[in-house]
Amino acid sequence: MMSRLFPVLLSLLLTTISLVHAAESAVILQYHHFSDTTPRSTSISPERFEQQLNYLEQNDFTVWPLQRVVDAVLQGDVVPDKTIAITVDDAYDSIYSEAWPRLKRRGWSMTVFVNSDAVDSGLRPYLSWEQMREMQRSGVAFANHTASHDHLIRRRAGEPESQWRLRVIADIDKAQQRLQEELGRAPKLFVYPYGEYDYALRQLVGELGYVGFGQQSGPIGPLSDRRALPRFPMAGPYTEMAGFIEKLNTLPLPVNGQGEVDPLLPNQLELPILSLKLNAGAFNPDAISCFITGQGKGDVSYQAGLLTVMAKSALPVGRSRYNCTVRHNKMNRYFWYSQNWIRRNSDGSWYRE
Repeated sequence: MMSRLFPVLLSLLLTTISLVHAAESAVILQYHHFSDTTPRSTSISPERFEQQLNYLEQNDFTVWPLQRVVDAVLQGDVVPDKTIAITVDDAYDSIYSEAWPRLKRRGWSMTVFVNSDAVDSGLRPYLSWEQMREMQRSGVAFANHTASHDHLIRRRAGEPESQWRLRVIADIDKAQQRLQEELGRAPKLFVYPYGEYDYALRQLVGELGYVGFGQQSGPIGPLSDRRALPRFPMAGPYTEMAGFIEKLNTLPLPVNGQGEVDPLLPNQLELPILSLKLNAGAFNPDAISCFITGQGKGDVSYQAGLLTVMAKSALPVGRSRYNCTVRHNKMNRYFWYSQNWIRRNSDGSWYRE
């Protein structure tokens, strides 16, 4: 009798072990330049990138292609714990010379988001289509970052909403067509230029059938808005190893109704109030801290499943974020959620970059 039970017990044990090491979330990393000579705000040194990859390798992280990660997580499938995807924006040539060789040696993939007009110009510092075809043969994926890399949320003077929609659709369609023509495939993955989107643009990207990605930080989970998924930017001070390791181990704060907030603030609104409906989880909601760009901790209150966050002083003109985190009850890991904000000049005009 015991001998017949043993395989069943072993099977149950293995199932339990596998569930312990499974998750419903993943971390997506975002890069631009791999160089010591490009702008620090969008760059990581090749040496630091190598250090990061070594850490992933030595600590049993699973690196999946972005499409596989998105499909699994958004469908609520179980994925291995410590699963990540690597993304790179803007198709700079250091991807070919610095990032690709390091990933290729390890058998890992990345997804590069291409602004096709820059590539078609044939000018440095951008990749060529031939370089992309070479990388594609080893498993690198390429996806849509518009043709123009324009500020899509900025309407032109006197431009009606219908004309704005047509202009944005044409920009996205052009890049998708160029990817298909040059590479033979064009996944329905899209990164917003500058990480900027408002309610209307997010809706439009969803209507076009794309999975969208921003530049707000955080891991993704089944509740994440598929039109504006978060990624952890890896550039400048955010490449330090301590922060890198902490972010790799984050879990998505279970926020319901993601995608209901418009990041573009109305004119004159300087202190947006963020209200988040939270599901229960392995954390103390009263311990949640939210950090405001340039200000430190904001004012946070929690009552009956609703988390309310507000900055202590006016947000600056430009792009800002509320980053909310709380420690896991039993593990040295943090739940994380980020809300991006975009504030125009007080007269409604757009700020200079």
